[in-house]
Amino acid sequence: MARATDPHIPVLLGPLLRAVAPVDGVWIDGTFGAGGYARVLLEQGARQVIGIDRDPAVFAMAAAWAGAYGDRLRLAQGTFSDMDLLAGGQVDGVVLDLGVSSMQLDQPERGFSFMRDGPLDMRMGGDGPTAADLLNAAAEATIADVLYLYGEERASRRIAKAIVAARPISRTGQLSDIVSACLPRPKPGHSHPSTRSFQAIRIWVNDEFGQLVAGLAAAERAMRPGGRLAVVSFHSLEDRIVKRFMQARSNSAGGGSRHAPETAQAAPAFRLPFRRAIGPDEAEMAANPRARSALLRVGIRTDAPAGRVDPDALGLPMLTERRV
Repeated sequence: MARATDPHIPVLLGPLLRAVAPVDGVWIDGTFGAGGYARVLLEQGARQVIGIDRDPAVFAMAAAWAGAYGDRLRLAQGTFSDMDLLAGGQVDGVVLDLGVSSMQLDQPERGFSFMRDGPLDMRMGGDGPTAADLLNAAAEATIADVLYLYGEERASRRIAKAIVAARPISRTGQLSDIVSACLPRPKPGHSHPSTRSFQAIRIWVNDEFGQLVAGLAAAERAMRPGGRLAVVSFHSLEDRIVKRFMQARSNSAGGGSRHAPETAQAAPAFRLPFRRAIGPDEAEMAANPRARSALLRVGIRTDAPAGRVDPDALGLPMLTERRV
């Protein structure tokens, strides 16, 4: 199980294991990180776990313990949107833990955290433009859209204007100061003023919503009948995408009305064992504050062929201009 010394404690671990039991066969941990879910899956009886991550640094960190599992643990660098290709065959389960890991937040040189000054990077995989590249080149309207659509930041226009006025920006501390100056001083117990903006920019840099939609479709292709898909999200927009995907692919999103008659639907690719998302209990929230906003959704693969879902139907926030 999870260890107190782990740099990243898996959230909703107990509910997840109960929801996907029995753990057997071949599993994909599509967000390998510190390997917390992968190790637990192996300890619970998985024959093999394929750990996928876009961040090459996590595999160097895993070198100290991964060898103990031999061929039962296979590591693959890449994005979980390619999990069906990286797996090389059908699997019995997929686990995804979305968002940034505490390991990445704890490394100032990665540029994810407003609490530790560092270069304004935010790339999970080390390729493509950095946060600084995008913020220093994008139009003010694009930055405002990013903050509003990806971070639900109501002061997005004011912050975007301040960012453009302060360019060039190269440090996380500099960006945090700019954002904080645009917002009221937070009340005790409220989140840091930069929280929503940093979250939005990180999502933009890594195309996290686009990757999520593609990853859910890849999971559907990768799983054999009876396979279990478990997704843990921390962001309301991520959870909305996961919820709508599972509803659409299980034909449980609701029928038509007299104004819009129900159309013929393909056979459902998933069945949903739970009507609602599963959240943490009080004990887990007390032990692991990161779990407070976590939600778990589970789907069980049917024998229907893998299909396709329109991203627009999943509530995917769409920028007029995604990249500069």
